[in-house]
Amino acid sequence: DPRPTFRTARFEEGIETIADLAPGLILEGTVSNVAAFGAFVDIGVHQDGLVHVSQMSREFVSDPHTIVKSGDIVQVRVVEADPARKRISLSLLLEEPEPKARKTSGRRRR
Repeated sequence: DPRPTFRTARFEEGIETIADLAPGLILEGTVSNVAAFGAFVDIGVHQDGLVHVSQMSREFVSDPHTIVKSGDIVQVRVVEADPARKRISLSLLLEEPEPKARKTSGRRRR
């Protein structure tokens, strides 16, 4: 068969609804749509999650199409899941951001 292998995302067992999602959970999903403000990813819970453009890279992203395209299989981290509003916030940044250190002027207070 000369066609390239067709790969699909592996959905996690036991995660079927938005209520099953927890912040920090790493999942595999398929990009279903890309918009100017981010990308929608199907993670297998009958509601696509949004990866906001600010959650795609540590660097500034002016066009999400440069990062992902529809049909891509990606690893995402659940940032927030709100069953009441049926919203899922996702991130392509798999590790939690480090807290920013406070800047000091270098002078000590007396």
